[in-house]
Amino acid sequence: MNRGIRYHQVGDKIEKYFLIKTATKGIASNGKPFLTLILGDHTGEIESKLWGCSKEDEEAFVSKVIVHLVGDLIEYRGRNQLKLQSIRPSNAIDNVKIADFVRSAPMAPEEMLDQITQYIFEMKNPNIQRITRHLLKKHQSDFLESPAATKNHHEFVSGLAFHVVSMLHIAKSLSELYSSIDTDLLYAGIILHDLGKVRELSGPIDTAYTLEGNLLGHISIMVNEIDEAAKELNIEGEEVLILQHLVLSHHGKGEWGSPKAPLVKEAELLHLIDNIDAKMNMMDRALERVQPGEFSERVMAMDQRSFYKPTFHEPPLDL
Repeated sequence: MNRGIRYHQVGDKIEKYFLIKTATKGIASNGKPFLTLILGDHTGEIESKLWGCSKEDEEAFVSKVIVHLVGDLIEYRGRNQLKLQSIRPSNAIDNVKIADFVRSAPMAPEEMLDQITQYIFEMKNPNIQRITRHLLKKHQSDFLESPAATKNHHEFVSGLAFHVVSMLHIAKSLSELYSSIDTDLLYAGIILHDLGKVRELSGPIDTAYTLEGNLLGHISIMVNEIDEAAKELNIEGEEVLILQHLVLSHHGKGEWGSPKAPLVKEAELLHLIDNIDAKMNMMDRALERVQPGEFSERVMAMDQRSFYKPTFHEPPLDL
């Protein structure tokens, strides 16, 4: 494929294929309809506006449709945007498929599963180990392809597994510094904390919240699953309660989505590690197409900040 969108700069003329991730209808100030298109390729996504769209346009340009377009990369209100000159749906002659436009984790699913399995193998507490292994095995297929979110961080194919692997590596490093950490609890909390997203989210392409996700959310879903797994495995004990607490509290505060604040050391650490990995991923994504000496687009999930790439950083490779 040609260079991905994240490697283009403001002022570039672009002629290539994109996958429509979402298409949202709006009404302009002149009363005419328009479409806001979120366009994606294998490196990222960008917004574009189709002004004065017709009824036929609304029917043709919908999510999961591949389009060929010509346009200019501009900056609008601090964010990059594609200004369209022409756009059309792809056809059989174009010889393109959705898989070509979907971003995936930088590790193979099988490799990530092997690494996570090794962390489970290292657990010494049989109750924690059995519950964790049981739930991972139950959701393994969906877990290995699911994104970690609809937007902001790890929102790509296998993003959830990659997020978990990264967090486990951080946890292992911290456990070498703080010897009082119960690594069984911490590793299990990391593996289970977002596992409910396999039911909360619809899948890796055109990701949306399911009915269950909207009504319950991944935290409530996994707290219930831990209880069900313990009963199925005939496990009783405080470990079950603490595992549920780790999931309940991993967002840190009520206003951030956690029913409980962290009240055990491993729960606090889980929250911090989750926050570190999510924010590093967001900043990496924001800086990917930024040249040294420039600022990124504003990152909404990080207080609308723009991040600076120092001049001694190496520029990204053209792909």
